[in-house]
Amino acid sequence: MRDPYEVLGVERSSTQDEIKSAFRRLAGQHHPDKNPGDQGAHVRFKELNAAYQILSDPQKRAAFDRFGPAAVGASAGSGVPGVPFDMQDLNLDAIFGDLLGALGIRVGDRGTLQKEVRITFEEAAFGCAKEITYDRVEPCGDCAGSGSAPGASTERCSACSGRGRVRMQQGMFPIAIERPCGRCRGTGRIVTDPCRTCRGAGLAAKQKTIEVTIPPGVENGATRLVERGGNAVRSDRGPGDLELTIRVSPHELFRRVGDDVVCSVPISFARAALGGELEIPTLEGKGRLRIPPGTQPGAVLRIKGKGIPRRVVGGRGDQLVEVSVEVPTQLTAPQRELIAQLAKELGENVQPQQATFMEKLKGLFG
Repeated sequence: MRDPYEVLGVERSSTQDEIKSAFRRLAGQHHPDKNPGDQGAHVRFKELNAAYQILSDPQKRAAFDRFGPAAVGASAGSGVPGVPFDMQDLNLDAIFGDLLGALGIRVGDRGTLQKEVRITFEEAAFGCAKEITYDRVEPCGDCAGSGSAPGASTERCSACSGRGRVRMQQGMFPIAIERPCGRCRGTGRIVTDPCRTCRGAGLAAKQKTIEVTIPPGVENGATRLVERGGNAVRSDRGPGDLELTIRVSPHELFRRVGDDVVCSVPISFARAALGGELEIPTLEGKGRLRIPPGTQPGAVLRIKGKGIPRRVVGGRGDQLVEVSVEVPTQLTAPQRELIAQLAKELGENVQPQQATFMEKLKGLFG
C-alpha cells in the first residue's frame, strides 16, 4: 500500500484544509472524465480517493500514523494492491459536499432562497405584478436527479444495505441512534458512473422566471414567501421556499408617513396672502388644492383619500401638502418700491406671528 501522504503529495504535519485542497486539485486533474482513453486515470483517481478517505478521518489518520498500513487493513475488491476500499467507497461522495457548496448549498440548508424585489413608489401604493428571474438549484435534467450517467445503473449501498439509514451507538450510552447513511446520503444507492452534467450530485443550477403579485400598500422592507420556489438540497425531496424582500425606490416628490403621502409645494407670497387654487401633483396625476387666505409658511394642508390604500381596515390615507412661501430675491426698482409701500401700509398690527414673537422677547429680557 502506498503512503497516503505520498499519494496526495502532502507532509505529515499538513492541516485538514491543506489535505482537502491537495485532494481536490489532484482529483480534478486525474478524474476519468477529464482523461478519456487513459485507463490509468481510473486507477489514479481511485488511489487518490483511498488516500483521502484515510487522511480526512482523524481517527483513521491517527491509526495510520501510529501503526502504518496494517491499521487500516485491505479489501480484496479494491483492484489496487494495498488500497483498503472497494468500489462503493470510490464514488464522488468524498467531494459531494464541495459540489453542493459550489451551488450555494451548505450542510443543514433547507433550500430557502432570499432575493430582493425593487419596485417604484407608485407600484408600492397601488400594487403590481412583477416578473422575477433568478437562479436556483433543481434536480439535474440530464440524469433526472439520479446522479448517474444516462443508461448507467446504481448499486445498493453496502453500509446501510439499501435502507438509507444506519444505527450508531455514541460514546458510553447503550442507546443506538438511527441517522441517514453518510455513504449514500440516505438514498440507499451508490452512483458508480456519475452524470457528466452534475458530476454525480443529482442537482444543477438553472434559471427560473416567476410572476409575483405585490399587494397595494406594501411597505419598504416587507417580505413575501413563495412556497417551493427555493433550492432543492436533495434530488428526491421538494425544494425550499423563496423569500422575497420588497425594496421601494424613493420618489422625487413624495414620501410616505404611515398611510399618508407627504409632499412640499412652494407658493408665492401673494398666493399665501390672498389664497386661491393651486395645481399640485398627486399619486394619480395632477390635482387641485385650495389655499386659504393668510396661509403661513410651514402650514400643512390635507387632501382626504389621496394617500396609500390601507391594507387592514380599507380605504386610503390622506395627502399632506407642506406649504413653503417663496421670497423673491431679484427685484426691480419698481417692485422694491411697491413692496416698501405695502409694508408701510400693512404696518405691524397685521403680522400676528411677529407681534407674538416680540411679546415673547419682552417677557424674556424684561
